Amino acid sequence: MRFLSIYKTAERNTPPTQQEMANMGKLIEEGMKAGWLVSTEGCLPSTLGGRVRRAGEKITVTDGPFTETREVVGGFAILKTSSKEEAIELTRKFLKVAGEGECELRQLYEQGTEPCANAHEAAEVALRG
Repeated sequence: MRFLSIYKTAERNTPPTQQEMANMGKLIEEGMKAGWLVSTEGCLPSTLGGRVRRAGEKITVTDGPFTETREVVGGFAILKTSSKEEAIELTRKFLKVAGEGECELRQLYEQGTEPCANAHEAAEVALRG
């Protein structure tokens, strides 16, 4: 199974230190070699981004920075694990290196897997009323 780990933290406008980069690089290399890390990226400051929101038929665009939020997405990782518990343990390991913040774990849809089949069936029942 695969999980998306979304790292949320207070925004910082300074680049990581050499030591922080080395520590994270070591964890990333370990995860890639072991096969549990599929993909990962860090995000640049929100001043370089934007938000696009739809409400009804109206679409609005807001340029960064996002001062109204205390935490922003700092990066993400896609993890390949055998269980949710393993994904949680790997995320704990990541946070020990990354520092303050939180990760939201979301299992990714994979055609034909049991949890996804059940979720799809439940959604169809809910739609029928």
